[in-house]
Amino acid sequence: QVQLVESGGGLVQPGESLRLSCTTSRSIRSISVVGWYRRTRGPKREVVATIGNDDKTYYADAAKGRFTISRDNANNILYLQMNNLKPEDTAVYYCNALLRHSPRAGDFTDYWGRGTQVTVSA
Repeated sequence: QVQLVESGGGLVQPGESLRLSCTTSRSIRSISVVGWYRRTRGPKREVVATIGNDDKTYYADAAKGRFTISRDNANNILYLQMNNLKPEDTAVYYCNALLRHSPRAGDFTDYWGRGTQVTVSA
Protein backbone atom coordinates (compact mmCIF):
# COMPACT_ATOMS: atom_id res chain seq x y z
CA GLN A 1 0.00 0.00 0.00
CA VAL A 2 1.08 3.53 -0.78
CA GLN A 3 -0.72 6.64 0.41
CA LEU A 4 -0.14 9.78 -1.60
CA VAL A 5 -1.07 13.30 -0.53
CA GLU A 6 -0.77 16.22 -2.92
CA SER A 7 -0.49 19.88 -2.03
CA GLY A 8 0.51 23.17 -3.60
CA GLY A 9 -2.32 23.80 -6.03
CA GLY A 10 -4.05 27.14 -6.31
CA LEU A 11 -5.13 30.02 -8.50
CA VAL A 12 -2.42 31.83 -10.43
CA GLN A 13 -2.22 34.18 -13.38
CA PRO A 14 -0.76 33.20 -16.75
CA GLY A 15 3.03 33.28 -16.69
CA GLU A 16 3.28 32.58 -12.97
CA SER A 17 4.71 29.50 -11.26
CA LEU A 18 3.57 26.86 -8.82
CA ARG A 19 5.26 23.94 -7.14
CA LEU A 20 3.21 20.87 -6.39
CA SER A 21 4.25 18.42 -3.71
CA CYS A 22 3.29 14.81 -3.12
CA THR A 23 4.13 13.10 0.13
CA THR A 24 4.41 9.31 -0.05
CA SER A 25 3.84 6.90 2.79
CA ARG A 26 6.75 4.65 1.87
CA SER A 27 10.28 5.13 0.67
CA ILE A 28 9.99 6.96 -2.61
CA ARG A 29 13.10 5.19 -3.87
CA SER A 30 11.33 1.87 -3.43
CA ILE A 31 8.58 2.90 -5.83
CA SER A 32 9.21 1.83 -9.42
CA VAL A 33 7.83 4.98 -11.02
CA VAL A 34 6.30 8.09 -9.49
CA GLY A 35 4.72 10.82 -11.50
CA TRP A 36 2.18 13.54 -12.05
CA TYR A 37 -0.97 13.27 -14.11
CA ARG A 38 -3.74 15.74 -14.69
CA ARG A 39 -7.40 15.73 -15.57
CA THR A 40 -8.85 18.65 -17.45
CA ARG A 41 -12.29 17.68 -18.76
CA GLY A 42 -13.85 14.29 -18.51
CA PRO A 43 -12.66 11.28 -16.53
CA LYS A 44 -9.41 10.56 -18.36
CA ARG A 45 -6.10 11.54 -16.80
CA GLU A 46 -3.13 12.47 -18.96
CA VAL A 47 0.48 12.03 -17.99
CA VAL A 48 2.43 15.19 -17.21
CA ALA A 49 5.79 13.86 -16.03
CA THR A 50 7.24 10.75 -14.43
CA ILE A 51 10.49 9.71 -12.80
CA GLY A 52 11.67 6.17 -12.29
CA ASN A 53 13.78 4.75 -9.48
CA ASP A 54 16.54 4.66 -12.09
CA ASP A 55 16.19 8.48 -12.22
CA LYS A 56 14.96 8.45 -15.79
CA THR A 57 12.40 11.16 -16.44
CA TYR A 58 9.62 11.50 -18.95
CA TYR A 59 7.75 14.66 -19.86
CA ALA A 60 4.65 15.09 -21.93
CA ASP A 61 5.09 17.53 -24.80
CA ALA A 62 2.94 20.10 -23.00
CA ALA A 63 5.30 20.00 -20.01
CA LYS A 64 8.66 20.07 -21.77
CA GLY A 65 10.65 23.20 -21.10
CA ARG A 66 8.24 24.51 -18.47
CA PHE A 67 7.79 21.78 -15.85
CA THR A 68 10.40 19.93 -13.83
CA ILE A 69 9.80 16.76 -11.85
CA SER A 70 12.05 15.98 -8.93
CA ARG A 71 12.03 14.12 -5.65
CA ASP A 72 13.38 14.46 -2.14
CA ASN A 73 14.48 10.93 -1.29
CA ALA A 74 15.20 11.73 2.34
CA ASN A 75 11.69 13.01 3.01
CA ASN A 76 9.81 10.91 0.45
CA ILE A 77 8.36 13.86 -1.42
CA LEU A 78 7.75 14.21 -5.13
CA TYR A 79 7.68 17.67 -6.66
CA LEU A 80 6.46 19.26 -9.85
CA GLN A 81 7.81 22.72 -10.50
CA MET A 82 5.57 24.43 -13.02
CA ASN A 83 6.76 27.64 -14.66
CA ASN A 84 5.18 29.93 -17.22
CA LEU A 85 1.76 28.49 -16.53
CA LYS A 86 -0.92 28.79 -19.18
CA PRO A 87 -4.71 28.69 -18.96
CA GLU A 88 -4.64 25.28 -20.65
CA ASP A 89 -2.69 23.94 -17.66
CA THR A 90 -5.82 24.35 -15.58
CA ALA A 91 -6.62 20.89 -14.23
CA VAL A 92 -6.70 18.65 -11.21
CA TYR A 93 -3.20 17.30 -10.75
CA TYR A 94 -2.73 13.81 -9.35
CA CYS A 95 0.26 12.07 -7.91
CA ASN A 96 0.77 8.48 -9.05
CA ALA A 97 2.90 5.65 -7.74
CA LEU A 98 3.50 2.51 -9.76
CA LEU A 99 4.85 -0.53 -7.95
CA ARG A 100 6.13 -3.34 -10.13
CA HIS A 101 5.85 -6.75 -8.49
CA SER A 102 7.90 -8.62 -11.07
CA PRO A 103 9.47 -8.00 -14.50
CA ARG A 104 6.36 -9.48 -16.15
CA ALA A 105 4.43 -6.93 -18.14
CA GLY A 106 1.30 -5.83 -16.35
CA ASP A 107 2.37 -7.14 -12.95
CA PHE A 108 2.11 -3.86 -11.09
CA THR A 109 -0.18 -1.87 -8.85
CA ASP A 110 -1.15 1.77 -9.33
CA TYR A 111 -1.80 4.16 -6.48
CA TRP A 112 -3.30 7.62 -6.75
CA GLY A 113 -3.62 10.66 -4.57
CA ARG A 114 -6.84 12.64 -4.34
CA GLY A 115 -5.55 15.47 -6.48
CA THR A 116 -4.93 19.18 -6.15
CA GLN A 117 -6.62 21.85 -8.25
CA VAL A 118 -4.52 24.19 -10.36
CA THR A 119 -6.31 27.10 -11.99
CA VAL A 120 -4.56 29.48 -14.35
CA SER A 121 -6.64 32.52 -15.12
CA ALA A 122 -6.26 36.25 -15.58
